[in-house]
Amino acid sequence: MERSLETQVSQAVDAWLRWLPRWEPSTHRGRVAPCRRCFGSPVLSAAGLGADVPHGVQHGLSTRIKTIVDHAVAEYTALNLPMLQAELDQQAARNRARTYRPAEGLEPEYEGMPLDPEPNPEAPFLFTLAGLAEEADATVPDLPPLTPEAKAALRQEVGLADDYANMIGREVCAILLHHRLRVQSAIGQYVEPQIEAMLEELTRSLDAPFDPREPERGEG
Repeated sequence: MERSLETQVSQAVDAWLRWLPRWEPSTHRGRVAPCRRCFGSPVLSAAGLGADVPHGVQHGLSTRIKTIVDHAVAEYTALNLPMLQAELDQQAARNRARTYRPAEGLEPEYEGMPLDPEPNPEAPFLFTLAGLAEEADATVPDLPPLTPEAKAALRQEVGLADDYANMIGREVCAILLHHRLRVQSAIGQYVEPQIEAMLEELTRSLDAPFDPREPERGEG
């Protein structure tokens, strides 16, 4: 398992490194709420991606690593936690019954990101992707209720799955420490030059707020 996990993490970092040259800084307005997947993530800390690295760069790696952890937990659950597995199977069948699933099948760089931009009070949306997904979800019947005894047993199995996920997460972080130099080198090559160029452009625009070819107000 440990050797397989090392291979998976290495492949995830390789895939992220292949994508990184295509990254460009966002030009739209940023979101107020921090990303729950990336904010304070020990995975990103282990990889050497600090808070000064743009979120889009962080998200592409954290999502790929999350997939590895999720897959390991899914295998553990299928083998050892029958009640939780049955509940997950029912939920998966319910999800497949939804007619509109905009959050599925996305590339790692977009998985888990908000479906819609920040709302603008001056220009309200006619509809949102999240709203359409909620409408589709409302048409699917809820899962059957559980007895108190089943709920208690399910909570116990969920706790075991969480413990296993934490164990796998710690192993992944230890493996990522060996990739820090690769990650930081790529940041220096592809990300930092773009950030520096943006800062230089901002500095120029602040130093020369008016077009020198246009007369200042009051002239003429």
